[in-house]
Amino acid sequence: MSLPWPVEPMTAVAGDLPDDSLKWAYELKWDGVRAVARAGPGGVRALGRSGADVTRRYPELSSLADLLPAYDAVLDGEIVAFRNGHPSFERLQRRMHLERPPARLVREVPVRYVVFDLLGLDGRSLFDQPYTVRRALLDGLELGAAGPVEVPPYLDGGDAAQVTDLLRFTREQGLEGLLAKRLDSPYRPGRRVDFWRKVKNFLTREAIVCGWQPGRGRREGGVGSLLLGAYDDKGGLSFLGHVGTGFTDRGLDELYRLLWPLRRPASPFDEAVPPDVARDAQWVEPRLVGDVAYSALTRDGRLRFPSWRGLRDDKEPHEVTREQP
Repeated sequence: MSLPWPVEPMTAVAGDLPDDSLKWAYELKWDGVRAVARAGPGGVRALGRSGADVTRRYPELSSLADLLPAYDAVLDGEIVAFRNGHPSFERLQRRMHLERPPARLVREVPVRYVVFDLLGLDGRSLFDQPYTVRRALLDGLELGAAGPVEVPPYLDGGDAAQVTDLLRFTREQGLEGLLAKRLDSPYRPGRRVDFWRKVKNFLTREAIVCGWQPGRGRREGGVGSLLLGAYDDKGGLSFLGHVGTGFTDRGLDELYRLLWPLRRPASPFDEAVPPDVARDAQWVEPRLVGDVAYSALTRDGRLRFPSWRGLRDDKEPHEVTREQP
């Protein structure tokens, strides 16, 4: 099989730590945006989860050409911005939506490409090779552990106590959690598979911004909270709840700028929204997708204690469903 390109990334299911720890490897879950990159004689090109070209958005990726001058490789990884040594999705927001970031911003908010898989090498697809083989080949490329590109280590699951300690460490450090990957797992582009499992310290999901409630006090005249939705199995837009925490002042200003042109006179939802929510709502066309953390779902499917994490541009509204893990 020839070198695959383009490649839609494989995704994981949500779950708990596996019982059969010996058969799994464990990686930190990076709080960024997914990107598949190809580096070879023709230069470097990177695609986001939705297939959009993000090469110019993250010029740091150009360093792959210098790191892999003699190879033609397809890499899977996460673009991450760090704050105080921890991944910061909030900080990454300053870079996510700019097609050509100014040099000043690239210096202020540098990103790293955290590579965790190798999908093709020198004309050969690695899709059917087990995780352990792909990781060994990736380590052999010697991309390093610092700078704009890094390949972090993974933990072999032979010691279950070490795995538990690692998960506890991520919780104490406020990190998102772990990714458990079966040692014998192949790579299946575009599929959500059960041999990759995300073990999260808190729940997150995408949601469609369907309106806002006006702010009060310090937020008066702007956005106070966002009204969120997702599509059900019949294609109707249903209400997930509203979120009023997790915003920065800069983020609220940007949301107001983006939402104002999308205003519409009536609710976009295909179901009734609670009267106290609808009373002062400003509805918008459901075109923007954001990321939200929450503690649980209520019995009627609403988000409990949600906190806003930021807008995403790597997912289309029609892909955001209630059944999303």
